[in-house]
Amino acid sequence: MTRTLAACLSLDDFEAAARRHLPAPLFGFVAGAAETGTSADANRRAFARHALVPRVLRDVSSRRTGVTLFGHSHALPFGIAPMGISALTAYLGDVVQARAAAALGMPMILSGSSLIRMETVIAHHPQAWFQAYVPGDAVRIEALLDRVGQAGFGTLVVTADVPISGNRENNVRCGFSTPLRPSWQLAWQGAMHPHWLCGTALRTLARHGMPHFENALATRGAPILSRRAVREFDGRDNLGWTHLALIRRRWPGKLVVKGILHADDARLAREAGADGVIVSNHGGRQLDHAPAALDRLPGIVQAVGADLAVMVDGGFRRGTDVLKAYALGARMVFLGRPFNYAASVAGEAGVRHAATLLAQEVARDMALLGIAQLDELDPSWLAPA
Repeated sequence: MTRTLAACLSLDDFEAAARRHLPAPLFGFVAGAAETGTSADANRRAFARHALVPRVLRDVSSRRTGVTLFGHSHALPFGIAPMGISALTAYLGDVVQARAAAALGMPMILSGSSLIRMETVIAHHPQAWFQAYVPGDAVRIEALLDRVGQAGFGTLVVTADVPISGNRENNVRCGFSTPLRPSWQLAWQGAMHPHWLCGTALRTLARHGMPHFENALATRGAPILSRRAVREFDGRDNLGWTHLALIRRRWPGKLVVKGILHADDARLAREAGADGVIVSNHGGRQLDHAPAALDRLPGIVQAVGADLAVMVDGGFRRGTDVLKAYALGARMVFLGRPFNYAASVAGEAGVRHAATLLAQEVARDMALLGIAQLDELDPSWLAPA
């Protein structure tokens, strides 16, 4: 593990390490996107359209990378995005993410499609957020909200861009499915990746039994191998703004809507009582050919002003990416895949190392840009590339 981490000098290095460590179906599930992957690629390309314009001879000796959001101070200006079934790619994946995030002072969003009980995860990061794929009827919504609140979460993230699942044909090509279907291909892939097989799969089965979808509903969900797993995530194509209004009335904490790409939707979220939005195309995993999140960020910030905390995810890999987002008005940046890869190859130590690398890049790039704190940034620090 020490040698693996020493070889990881950037977040991209974790992807290469995870490709070697994980069975091809699991790596393909994490890395893949919808259809042609155009939206996922667009997220990365968007950063190249902006150049940073440095200022010189400015005292940057007292740089601070911390930010304040929803009344909480965070030591780092980025957090861990929600990622489903992380406990299949890393042993206790959601827990190790939570531990690392709490230790380093960054937010972490637990996915509603996670395999570890929310009550267990929040014990390791009391400031964690919970992301829900809310069901399509009021009774189940209210029951889920009650459970999330009783668990101790103070911020609820409602993912709004998944009325139905996107066309993930890459999952079929790489041999992944939900529910998982035992096959010779899966067995062979497990045997060819003994560190994952022994360190994650067999260890999980021996200590915790068959993984279940623990947090999609108010009660325990289906096991990962059950056909019921698909049905429990169906029935959201009737969701509308009336459901968000219901959630706002029922939920006493901070409310965030994730999956916003249109300024009018950001305004509607604000009118419904949301405290923040996450500009996101779901990592390119829903509607292919949706625009890059970074490209939509400035217009959404302009549309809602300071009344709404505008956050963003999608394609972030470098400290300069983070600075560009803050210059365009973001209040927080979230990353998913890189932290999943880091946890898979080295557990909590991997997540800490990945976050530390990115934090060091942010601090270094702030000095080179000529700023001491992130709230100095605005579009004037950018130029067309």
